[in-house]
Amino acid sequence: MNARERFLETIVHFNQHVVPPKWEFGYWGSLIDDWYGEGLEKRHYPHVPKVISNPSASIANAAWNSLNGNKLPKGIAVTGGGLYYPANDFALDRDVMETLNMDRGQIVVNVNLLFHPMFDVEIIEEDAERLVYVDLEGVKKLFLKESENYPSPLAYPITHWESWERLKEERLNTKDIAGRFPKHWAALLENYKSRDYPLVLGGFPAGYFGTLATLMGYENLFFNYYDDPRFIHDIQNTFTDLWIALYSEVLSQVDVDLYVFWEDISAGTGSMVSPAMMREFMLPYYRRMTDFLRHHGVEAMFVDTDGDCFDIIPIFLEGGVTGMYPIEASCGMDIVQVRNTFPQLQIMGGIPKYEIIYGKERIDQILEPVQEVLKDGGYIPFGDHLISPGVLWTDFKYYRLQLNSILEKSRKYG
Repeated sequence: MNARERFLETIVHFNQHVVPPKWEFGYWGSLIDDWYGEGLEKRHYPHVPKVISNPSASIANAAWNSLNGNKLPKGIAVTGGGLYYPANDFALDRDVMETLNMDRGQIVVNVNLLFHPMFDVEIIEEDAERLVYVDLEGVKKLFLKESENYPSPLAYPITHWESWERLKEERLNTKDIAGRFPKHWAALLENYKSRDYPLVLGGFPAGYFGTLATLMGYENLFFNYYDDPRFIHDIQNTFTDLWIALYSEVLSQVDVDLYVFWEDISAGTGSMVSPAMMREFMLPYYRRMTDFLRHHGVEAMFVDTDGDCFDIIPIFLEGGVTGMYPIEASCGMDIVQVRNTFPQLQIMGGIPKYEIIYGKERIDQILEPVQEVLKDGGYIPFGDHLISPGVLWTDFKYYRLQLNSILEKSRKYG
């Protein structure tokens, strides 16, 4: 069975006899460079993409490409299969994957989910230390070149009703859905239809918290939940209308295996939004979107959120979501507790990434819960976010080969 078939059998059908896909969420760029120095064979260096595709895929293009040389930025993500690609100008790993016998990862449908036309990248200020610019989604950002970390927002395109109405009229209408598809769509479509990997729809920045936080900032969003609820609902309705129109065209041409709502709504100690606020401002739109997706045959609909999201899982389930990831154990999420409490929930991730640094004995311990949850199906185990700098290649290799062995021994075929 290929990676796509095993994904569907594992996640959709809870088939306990199939080896789940061997994926990792991903790795930080500085870690990959460390591993090359520690013995990982360098055959396919994961370069930063150069070509701008759409806001979802190319949002950090100007920042990463302002650095000199071809070395990976320290703060870039390198995707490892469990995190869909292309997104956020992340790089794509092949060397770790091929060395440790891992599987082809998720690919996201390459269409423009945000502003059309995109904003032009505008360089406002640049020197050897910093870059201030406006990106493809109209957010003004600061990139500190020495730190090589993800750029920080300074100003947002949605500030009040007037700015929002202008964006709706000029860049968020449904008059030119075809213009949201890339020029090489025909070639992509041919590849999608003959795929041996899971095809994803949605992802960054499509969410009912994440999109708003990205385009108006957390503070403005939180104030408007109270000060102008009609404003928030208008934004949610507009994006839902747009996405459904766009997805209708995509799904008329190709089926997909997974939908991802990108939210990042949780922090280390819980959700940033109360359950009551979620029910008022998010739940109706979740229901509308999941009803639409289910009608079009999509059976796996995940929420991507970091942090401790345990208390809000019931709300997502009520909204029609079927799965969650990356189940961040480092923030207190326990995959055994999650599975026992929500037996129908599809799960990916859940292994505490920071613990790998402690070596073989600790690695064996953190893999014990994985074996328990695998017994029930519906679970693809990997690190609970990007593997962090400081993890030695020898320790990661031991962890990953042990996990591969657990997956293979616990299954009869596939």
